Parts: sequence; structure tokens; C-alpha cells
Amino acid sequence: QVQVVESGGGLVQAGGSLRLSCACSGNISRISTMGWYRRAPGKQRELVASVTSGGSTNYADSVKGRFTISRDNAKNTMWLQMNNLKPEDTAAYYCNLRAARRGSVYYSDYWGQGTQVTVSS
Repeated sequence: QVQVVESGGGLVQAGGSLRLSCACSGNISRISTMGWYRRAPGKQRELVASVTSGGSTNYADSVKGRFTISRDNAKNTMWLQMNNLKPEDTAAYYCNLRAARRGSVYYSDYWGQGTQVTVSS
């Protein structure tokens, strides 16, 4: 079993900050890319940011300069620092990782349960 748990969501005023965390545990051997996705009501899920095991990052244009993704490979943990939040950032945020289980050479996608971020104007 692989467990993926997000935390850190909440209600914040526009211009404020939040820091999301994603902790992964269980039968994991290797994690390649980790990422944050979000889904707003009535919209499709979108990639917010991702980070490879080597530290290369990728951001959606809408969050560049405001959000920072980071990870600790030794702890299988990832964070998303969100600054200057806007009402349009309101969504459920999901942690995603591509990982191989112990004894396997194949990678699979794993998802957390999501954490709600609400930004008031």
C-alpha cells in the first residue's frame, strides 16, 4: 500500500499565503516526478506545479512567480508555498506522485485525497 496525505489547505484572504504539504509513505521504492494539481468547481483538473527527483520544476503560467514547489527526497515529502493568493486560486489541491513499489520496475501514479484552498476577495 502507498499512502499519500496532503495538508495545509484553508481559507485565506486575497494576497495571503498558504503552504501545502504532501507526505508519502508505505511500500515505495522510488519516486520520480511529484506534482500538485487542482480542480476548481466546474473546471477540469490542471497541473499547478511539478518537480522531478533531480529538482527540475515546472509551473503553470497562472502561478509563476507566486508559487514555489519543493521536495525532500529522503523524506518522500513535497511542499507548495503559495504567495499572493488570488480568488481564482480557489480549488481542491491534489498531490500526485509517480512511484515504483518495492520489488517492481514499473511506475504508477498515486494521488492524495485533496485539500481545499479557498481565497476570499
